[in-house]
Amino acid sequence: MRWLKLGSLLVLFAMAVYAVAMTFVEDAKSFTIQKEIAYPVDRVFPQFNNLQNFTRWNAFFSEDQDFTFDYFTPYEGQGSSMSYHNKKDADQFGDFFIRYENPNRTLRYQLFEGKRNNPYLIDVKFRSQNNKTSVTWYIHTPKQPLLKRSLNLITEDFIAEKIDLSMKNLMDVLGNKVQKEQQLENLKFDSLMVEEQQGQLLLGINVNSKNTKDALFKNIVMNHNKTLNYIKMDLGKRNDEYGEPVLITDADNFKDKEVSYYYGIPLSKRIGVSDNNFSFRTVNASRNYVIYYRGNYSGRVKAIQQLLLKAKHDTMRTGDLQQTFLEEPSSETNTLLKLSLPVFR
Repeated sequence: MRWLKLGSLLVLFAMAVYAVAMTFVEDAKSFTIQKEIAYPVDRVFPQFNNLQNFTRWNAFFSEDQDFTFDYFTPYEGQGSSMSYHNKKDADQFGDFFIRYENPNRTLRYQLFEGKRNNPYLIDVKFRSQNNKTSVTWYIHTPKQPLLKRSLNLITEDFIAEKIDLSMKNLMDVLGNKVQKEQQLENLKFDSLMVEEQQGQLLLGINVNSKNTKDALFKNIVMNHNKTLNYIKMDLGKRNDEYGEPVLITDADNFKDKEVSYYYGIPLSKRIGVSDNNFSFRTVNASRNYVIYYRGNYSGRVKAIQQLLLKAKHDTMRTGDLQQTFLEEPSSETNTLLKLSLPVFR
């Protein structure tokens, strides 16, 4: 009994000391974090004012694969909002709002965590510096009750670490997006070139289709949607986690009444696949004869013949033709393709 009383007194004493110590800790915390990113502000700002973009690279939301999101109109700019929750932890949920927007200059966010009535207040300011952007975060945390004020002692370091990781993620996202846009702007169509292609790992589907104009392209669109939906919905991959779709087929099967092909989308590594309709395929590094083509999908035949004729003239053996869709296949009359024919002696 004596030990129980002594233990209780020690606990009460420790709590009293803690409570007194917390009176010297601020009930809320304000701090500033400044970062710089090597892209112009007109590229950076849309990643902040569109919450669907924001949650893909922001480490507060993107690190936990169990988070699910609901986005509400308008989907970008002042007045947009989203809610989130953790599928495996009922206590992790919240709401995020854009309360103010001055395009390419300022955004004001509010983040409500769980059942708290007091939000995080976050102002983000953007300053253009030639082709770079300075991004400054002004963060004010919600007030904490006396016995939880110790959290404010670690909050700044925790948030700074998350922002640092977020900006690295954003660099990766913008790098892929900007690189693709620049490549599309600089394409030379209908000119035969030689390119060294790196190896790829594709996840896709094996297909047989009638080789008529309408039937073949409709079949490609159907299998594109099937493969993309599986990668995005079933595997949970984001836009920056997969590459441009590739159709692999025998180079001269455009003459046949029926076409066999493999339609796949590049992934960075093998993962478990539960659907037997899908399989991985490795594309080895190779030297390729390449033509970039825009126009009717059926019109690609002339470009393929040009590749085959060049290989024959150079007495080169050829591999399977790779048709990379630089824009998603949707209209037979307007396709953008990279036609690649591996060659070797």
